Amino acid sequence: MLLRGGRVIDPSSGLDDECDVLIEDGRIAEIGRDLDGQEAFDCTGFLVVPGLIDLHVHGYQYATPLGIDVDHYCLGRGVTTAVDAGSAGASTLLGLRKYVIEKCSTRLLAFLNIAQHGLASAGCVQAGRGGELDSLNQVSTDACIDGISSNRDIVVGVKIRLAEDVADGGRNEVEAYRRAILAARNCGVPIMTHHAFSSIPVTGQSSEVLSCPGSLARGDIYTHCFHGFSSCIVDPHTGHIDSGVWEAKQRGVLFDIGHGMGSFNWTVAEICAKSGFWPDTVSTDLHTDSQAGPAYDLPTVMSKMLCVGMPLNEILRSVTSTPAFAIGWQDRIGSLKVGREADVTVLSLESCHLYIEDCQAQQRLLKQKFVPKAVWRAGRRGFLTEPEVLPNQDRVPELAKSWTNAVVRDAIAPITVTEDK
Repeated sequence: MLLRGGRVIDPSSGLDDECDVLIEDGRIAEIGRDLDGQEAFDCTGFLVVPGLIDLHVHGYQYATPLGIDVDHYCLGRGVTTAVDAGSAGASTLLGLRKYVIEKCSTRLLAFLNIAQHGLASAGCVQAGRGGELDSLNQVSTDACIDGISSNRDIVVGVKIRLAEDVADGGRNEVEAYRRAILAARNCGVPIMTHHAFSSIPVTGQSSEVLSCPGSLARGDIYTHCFHGFSSCIVDPHTGHIDSGVWEAKQRGVLFDIGHGMGSFNWTVAEICAKSGFWPDTVSTDLHTDSQAGPAYDLPTVMSKMLCVGMPLNEILRSVTSTPAFAIGWQDRIGSLKVGREADVTVLSLESCHLYIEDCQAQQRLLKQKFVPKAVWRAGRRGFLTEPEVLPNQDRVPELAKSWTNAVVRDAIAPITVTEDK
C-alpha cells in the first residue's frame, strides 16, 4: 500500500513534509517522494500521521457500566491504540484481556485500577452514588503489584479516581491514594489520577501531606486537567492556574485532557490557553455517557483544542509520540519510523461552522475540525465510523444541569445555540 502525496507529520522524528509512505508486510517500508506501490491511496490535501493514541478510554464493554465498543469508537475514528483507564482491577483484568483485548482490532492496553474489582459496579462519579473505593478491603497494593507484574504486555500503569463520592465520603481517599502510589513506584510504572470533587488538595502544605498533582512524580499522569469543578487546576478566586500545578508540570508530571462527560470546560481551557499551558496528551475518556457527546471521539476533542489555539503540530504530538512515551511504548508505537509496525492515520482538516458543547453545555464555534479519512493498524486497513449527530443538541439540557456545580465557568449560563446570528 502506498499512501501518496500527503502532508506527512511525524512529531517523534520532526518530519513535516509532502511525501509518500510505503507499507509492506504490515510495516513502514519507506518514506520519500515518488515511491512505487502496487496499490495507492491518494492523500493529496490530507495529513498522514502515526496511528492516533487515545490515552484514556473505558473499553470493558458489558462487564462495566462505562464500557464502549472499542473498534467502533476508537479504530473507527482513526485511533489505532487506546488505553483503558482503570475499568479493570487485579481481580477482573483477565476478563478484559480475554473478552476485549484479544478480540478487538484496536490495540488496547490498560491502566490497572487500584481497586481489585475496578469499575465493575461503578459508573460516572455522581453525588451519593458510591464507588470502587468505598471499602479499603478491595484496595490491595500487593494484588495490584501482582497484576501488573504478571501482565506487563498489556498493563502500563496504575489508575485511581480521587473523588469523595467513590471513597466513602472521602474517608478512604488518602489511604487509597497512598497505596496506589506505592504500587506504581514498586512496579516502575506511572500512576494516572482522576482528581475532582476530592478531599485531596491540589498542593500539600508539606511533603508529608498527599496532594494532587503535588505528590505526583515525573512521568505520572494527571487526567481531566480541564475540568471546572472543585479540585480544579485553576484557582477559582484568582482565575489563574494554581502555582503547584505549574511546579508539577515543570518537574515532568503529564497533564491529560480526559474529556469524558464532565471534565472538559471551555472556560478552563481558554484560561490555560492564554497562559500557554497546553495539555501533554489529548484524550477522550470515552464511555457510555460521553460517546454520543460531549466527547464523541478523539478527532473531535482534538478539534476543540484547535479551537482554543493549540498549535497543529502540538496537537498531533499529544496524540502520537507523547502518549507513547507516557506508557513506555515509544519504541513500538506513535511514530512513522521505517521498520515500525504500520499504524497510520489519514486526516483531513476541514472548514466547518459548528457550535459545540463542553461538559457543562457551554458552547463555542468550531471553524475547523479533524475528520478521519483512512486508518491502517499493523498494515491492515480499518473501517471508519462517524458520529450519528455532531453536535448532539439533545445532550445540552442534561449537561447544563452541572453548570451550577462548576467553580470556574462562563459568566452567563449556557443556552442552546443552533446557528450563528
